[in-house]
Amino acid sequence: MKTVKTGTVRSKIKRGDQVVFIAGKEFNRYDAAGKRQPYRGKVIAVDARNGKVKVEGAMIVKRHRKPVPQMNREGGIIEQEAWVSVSNVALIDPETGKPTRIKYEVRDGAKVRVAKSGKVIAETGSYKKVSKKTEEAEQAAQ
Repeated sequence: MKTVKTGTVRSKIKRGDQVVFIAGKEFNRYDAAGKRQPYRGKVIAVDARNGKVKVEGAMIVKRHRKPVPQMNREGGIIEQEAWVSVSNVALIDPETGKPTRIKYEVRDGAKVRVAKSGKVIAETGSYKKVSKKTEEAEQAAQ
């Protein structure tokens, strides 16, 4: 029987990050000249608990879906991104444009992600949870 993990799991790759494939099917993509160009894309979903990510436009699979008239859902063959192991992708260094590992550092009292080149990886903000109360407070302040 599989044990259920409890608690929070943190992933170093966040939604909105630019990543490049370093292994797997998308690593062996070839361009028109016959040169290998690993796929680069934006992370659209992260499952930190299982160590998986979805990258925009990569690992496209076809799903056969039945129509459900009660839910106004059309049937047919739908193409969508599949989950990829987080070990198959690497973050792109903002300075060099190459794959890099990251570490966490405290700079100016804030915990930030830092690439091997020493450059801080910018927060996209697309993965932060924003509650309705804070949105209403911000709108009221303006």
